[in-house]
Amino acid sequence: MTVHRRSLLAGGAALTLAACSSSKFKTYDGPEVTRLQVVKNRRRLYIFNHKELLAEYKIHLGNNTQGPKQFRGDGKTPEGAYVVDRRNPRSSFHLSLGISYPNEADRAYAAALGRDPGGDIFLHGDRRPDDPRGKDWTAGCIAVKDKQMEDIYAMVRLGTPIDIHP
Repeated sequence: MTVHRRSLLAGGAALTLAACSSSKFKTYDGPEVTRLQVVKNRRRLYIFNHKELLAEYKIHLGNNTQGPKQFRGDGKTPEGAYVVDRRNPRSSFHLSLGISYPNEADRAYAAALGRDPGGDIFLHGDRRPDDPRGKDWTAGCIAVKDKQMEDIYAMVRLGTPIDIHP
């Protein structure tokens, strides 16, 4: 086989493999997402364009599901009004969108008790394959399956409100 022919075959194989691979970065050209809503006791994330429900996802929550997050390390998922304030394409959990916890009320409550409210709360992809924890396994974050997170990541922009209800 000639060197030229081997190069052509190798190049063709590389193109074929590239075509088969899928990117975690999708595009979205649907209606604008104007609000996210989490209902913890239903284990659901709802995505809205104004009053129109665009999508609904089953979620996993913090490992301590009773009540709102109040302090660093309590394992709870926050409750309240927040916004999506950052995007992390290199998250340890596939992709993630930052949630603006703690808000002013969260900080004031923790400060009044001399405690740290914590932070780094995200909406992110699924657990690592070797994670043995049960259905509510995060340290306070909201998790969906990786493929669902790809859709959400494409749909949701910075500044989108997210309301988290008990």
